[in-house]
Amino acid sequence: MSEPQEIVETRGDDRVDLLTSDTNGDGRPDVWVSDTDGDGKADLFQFDTDGDGKVDITMVDLDEDGTPDAVVDGDGGLPPKV
Repeated sequence: MSEPQEIVETRGDDRVDLLTSDTNGDGRPDVWVSDTDGDGKADLFQFDTDGDGKVDITMVDLDEDGTPDAVVDGDGGLPPKV
């Protein structure tokens, strides 16, 4: 059984993936850049660092200044739709 993951606060309750990318060429996304408040600007960034198809690191930029306000292990309670 895995450990519970920390839940991160986002700017809004909606999730619109602005960008997904397959950076290691395995055919599955491993980077997700999302907007959670509908303003068209990215505020949620997630990364699969080991290629298993699951989010390993989540960063949230609550004030959209380009500096993460929270960085947590796992999906932060916001798994992407694959």
